[in-house]
Amino acid sequence: MALLGMAWVARGESEHATRATRFLGWVNAGYQALYRVESEAQWKASTDVRPEHDAASEVAGKARAAFNGNPAIIREARELLARRSELSEQQVRQLERCLLNAAEGPMTRPDLVARRIAAETAQASALNGFQFKLGGSNVVANDLDRILSKSTNLAERRAAWEASKATGPRLRPGLEALRDLRNACAREMGYSNYFSLQVAAYGMTADEMLALNESFMRELRPLYLHLHTWAKHELARRLGQPVPNRIPAHWINNRWAQEWGGMVEAANIDRYFDGREAAWITRTAEDFYVGMGFPRLPETFWTRSDLFPARAGEARLKNSHASCWHVDLENDIRSLMSVEANSWWFTTAHHELGHAYYFMAYTRPEVPPLLRIGANPAFHEGIGELIGLASGQVPYLKAKGILPAEYMPDEVSVLLNDALTHAVPFLFWASGTMTHWEADVYAKELPTGEWNERWWKHVADYQGVEPPGGPGTRGEAFCDAATKTHINDNPCYYYSYAIATVLKFQFNDYIARKYLRQPPNACNYAGNREVGAFLRGMLSAGGTRDWRVLLREATGEDLSTRAMVEYFRPLQAWLEEKNRGRKIGWD
Repeated sequence: MALLGMAWVARGESEHATRATRFLGWVNAGYQALYRVESEAQWKASTDVRPEHDAASEVAGKARAAFNGNPAIIREARELLARRSELSEQQVRQLERCLLNAAEGPMTRPDLVARRIAAETAQASALNGFQFKLGGSNVVANDLDRILSKSTNLAERRAAWEASKATGPRLRPGLEALRDLRNACAREMGYSNYFSLQVAAYGMTADEMLALNESFMRELRPLYLHLHTWAKHELARRLGQPVPNRIPAHWINNRWAQEWGGMVEAANIDRYFDGREAAWITRTAEDFYVGMGFPRLPETFWTRSDLFPARAGEARLKNSHASCWHVDLENDIRSLMSVEANSWWFTTAHHELGHAYYFMAYTRPEVPPLLRIGANPAFHEGIGELIGLASGQVPYLKAKGILPAEYMPDEVSVLLNDALTHAVPFLFWASGTMTHWEADVYAKELPTGEWNERWWKHVADYQGVEPPGGPGTRGEAFCDAATKTHINDNPCYYYSYAIATVLKFQFNDYIARKYLRQPPNACNYAGNREVGAFLRGMLSAGGTRDWRVLLREATGEDLSTRAMVEYFRPLQAWLEEKNRGRKIGWD
């Protein structure tokens, strides 16, 4: 296997470094092989939910865990890191990654790992195979989203919202068991809890991660309070209701109130997608990257991906959450989506292909498989979010012929839609509700009998949103947090989405000013090879560099909400004028 060729001995390399080189050559080869086996099994389990596919996924997960968590690997990695001053930075980073991987399934406790993998498999099957129902009929998630996007009938909206939460009671028992199993795995490797294990990928403690997310919200709170005030007045007007203190969840177009799209009619461009094919959406997203100098996606991307909704009458069930997969850590890249011809899927397709091009950029001999990851977990999401932002800019949409040349929305309408749909409410949901709830559950071991109450407390405090029936109406029979996919299959991750939101504005600001010399909120990346070269320079490093250093070298500044605040500064002034005389916020 070519990877074993990594085990060469460099001239002048110390005996300890040589030992590390040989060890890592062996680990990388095994890691990549078993990563592929598990990814293939999980792909089948996600795209065609059947008991036999679930069983295969569980077996593959056990095989990978047996390798990653092998006590011999743990022991050798620790011994090598004990003399890290004799090792190269890349060797140290790979060894640290070995230990992080081992903590997901430490085979010093094989019984514990077996129970966790079985529980993870069962949870994924319950999630992927859930059949939504509305009015006694089978529906898919896109059907519920359409109602929340378009209906002005509050009873219909509430029914769709409540249908979307039906997964919670089914998923709750599995999630309760997984909380304890995940924490136990983390503790076996010396971490105090699973939340702390996950934030270790950033080189941070749990308290530091929570403080970072609190700082994001503190810096953007004046904007959010004014946005919330404007939104609840606008929604009350549309629905013919009194203005509430907190916004009822079913008034908002998103099932979790994480994005507040559809409220700015002047920025609604769905009609311009009428008559277009869903396949055109994904091909246009690929063209965006190719125009910046990236290669075309592998042909296998198009033959192996699952890009469109299951056909009417089809018995097959698939996961409805958009994702992109690096199946073999080489050239087998796939995406799981349910693309339809509308503006939301146009943005989402551009986002998901951002992951694909990140995979391709760091898949090179200089980056070993253990480090074929983002600079940190948020970098992957940040690049996807960046291109999602760029794909919604009016100059790009005009250049692609989606918007007519005479289309001239006012700047504030565009900014208001950007803030509502892709940025500000999302950050308070991710930094606030999601991150703090999972910290409570994993780090503070919140009793299971308080999970839903705490969830809605965070929704009320951080987002200013309440259940359709008012406070206290979603008791512990529900588990509304579990209705969000990654609470189940990629836990303690939502702070990465918050960091990614901050990063996308930081990257966009730098690109617009440095390379495009265009306003950050009205620019066009398409066809610009300098922008492509800038992005490839960051992406090609994978996990071989410290993310803080990489960010500083790329943009000249540390992680900061400065660019995000400046992007929306004209909107802040407009909202303050619109909200004159109104009660601001909900407290």
